[in-house]
Amino acid sequence: MKKNLHELSKLIRDIRLALDDISIDVGHYHISLLNAIWWVVVVVTALVCASIGARIARALVRRVRRLDPTQSALTEKLVTIVVWALAVFGAIDALGISLTALTVFSGAFGLAIGFGLQKTFGNMIAGIILLMDRSIKPGDVIAVNDGRGNTFGEVKKIGVRAVSVTTRDNREYLIPNENLMTSQVENWSYSSRDVAISIPVGVAYGSDIDQAEALLLEAARSVPRVLADPAPGVLLSAFGPSSIDMTVVCWIADPEEGVGNVKSQVLKAAWHLFRNHNVEIPFPQSDIHLRDSEGLRRLADALTQREPSPPVGEG
Repeated sequence: MKKNLHELSKLIRDIRLALDDISIDVGHYHISLLNAIWWVVVVVTALVCASIGARIARALVRRVRRLDPTQSALTEKLVTIVVWALAVFGAIDALGISLTALTVFSGAFGLAIGFGLQKTFGNMIAGIILLMDRSIKPGDVIAVNDGRGNTFGEVKKIGVRAVSVTTRDNREYLIPNENLMTSQVENWSYSSRDVAISIPVGVAYGSDIDQAEALLLEAARSVPRVLADPAPGVLLSAFGPSSIDMTVVCWIADPEEGVGNVKSQVLKAAWHLFRNHNVEIPFPQSDIHLRDSEGLRRLADALTQREPSPPVGEG
């Protein structure tokens, strides 16, 4: 047994010497194939250990029930950063790299990285700030102006670089964290999930507006998602050119399910109730009034005194 161990150790020593002989010297540094293999082993080991360690740490954080989703996401990010930092410093120590010797190089490299990846680091810091002040958190319903209109949806995840927002048509938008820090954002569930919806409706002049109001309230209450408290209401908005304009105001507690479908259900119910109770929904129309004048009289006289045209084929 001892003989076998001795032969194995001798074989390993011979292999190390053979690998170390395949080398080049750069100044005072001796670079061999053995060193290169050791560097690869250390780097790969550090990456694998950091990845596994970060997953285990995130799993442990998720098991803590006292943390809400925002605190859990923030803790996961901080723990992941700590694990990767430990892996990097451990790899540097295992490779025998002197941090003092790398001071000048790391300064220049850090400056280059700072200019090249300033947006990435800015988004990372913005994501941490968003999680710390809890102005936007997973599960919130937000609307963000992207220059072409509002992106409306539910926040699914706040990542290192961007926030994932899923819309009602199942499209997922990745919005950079910095945009949410510097632009105006509508958060529909920041302090309360109750959201008011305004639905304009017009009825014809001559309609019984009290009856129309009662029918609109009945239509709003018939929709399952409309809350009973606060109760829906109807406002008389204006006397329009073709209709009496009214507005139905109702509340929902689940804005992530969308608001367009609630409006559709209320208007559909109002349509059926109006038809059953003979309440007319008007269409645009205009009345033309001609003022009495001398020119208008002469034109009327000319039209009334003009001889009728002969029938076709006569004359």
